[in-house]
Amino acid sequence: MKHRPLPFLISIPHGGTKIPPELADRVIITPHDLFDDSDAFTREMYDVDDLVVHVIKADIARAFVDVSRAPNQMPPEFPDGLFKSCTCLLKPIYAENEHPGEAVRRQLISRYYESYHKEIKKWCHDPRIRLGLDCHSMLPVAPPVAPDAGQKRPLINLGNLNGKSCPEKIVSALADSFCAVFDFSTQEVCINYPFKGGYITQKYAHHPIPWIQIEMNRILYLNDKWFNRELLQMDRTRLTEIHTLFAHVLEEFHQRLGYIQEETGDGRG
Repeated sequence: MKHRPLPFLISIPHGGTKIPPELADRVIITPHDLFDDSDAFTREMYDVDDLVVHVIKADIARAFVDVSRAPNQMPPEFPDGLFKSCTCLLKPIYAENEHPGEAVRRQLISRYYESYHKEIKKWCHDPRIRLGLDCHSMLPVAPPVAPDAGQKRPLINLGNLNGKSCPEKIVSALADSFCAVFDFSTQEVCINYPFKGGYITQKYAHHPIPWIQIEMNRILYLNDKWFNRELLQMDRTRLTEIHTLFAHVLEEFHQRLGYIQEETGDGRG
């Protein structure tokens, strides 16, 4: 018998690796630089579509269309905005004078950006869903474009905009579940550090469901034990292990919540 899905909506905005065909003849970014700029393997780790109500995931790499940015975050005012000229490690994406112009940008927004957000809006109003989880990965040490540049990061970061996107009891329950399932110390699972919550968490919080942003440290899988940097090849058993652990986190988390309906209402904001 098929189980009742857990009442979560999973968003994986930065796991895409594809180059949009509209840009294929413009880019000079190397495979290694594209890999470093993406949330590599997050689709494999977070895509638990057999466990939760729904999973949304981007196929296009964030270097070309970043669905986790506001539509008005454009270069040059926002170098790490919806469209970028370089990666988070300051590697060039396009050949000189080959950056996408206004017409191409409109196409990219319509085909990739708006479709992603249309899906979020649709599923946020599914009555089975009580919580949104925007799932990412992060470098062990913050890159130059980050607000915490050069700083060492925790193993897990959970962001709830300092309580504005999700009640503290819920995000604390998720932190406890990560500690229990992954056998992490409480110091290794931080709330609102270094990220409080990005655009998706900010935009959709309490419309009508609460949201939490999850950041997993890449040191947990992109290290010499499991990852061949030269070939960009990953030990798939490690990805399967993290995927299984994440699924257990959600199951344990759901049990802890209870679904906290008695204390926070119906959980939808």
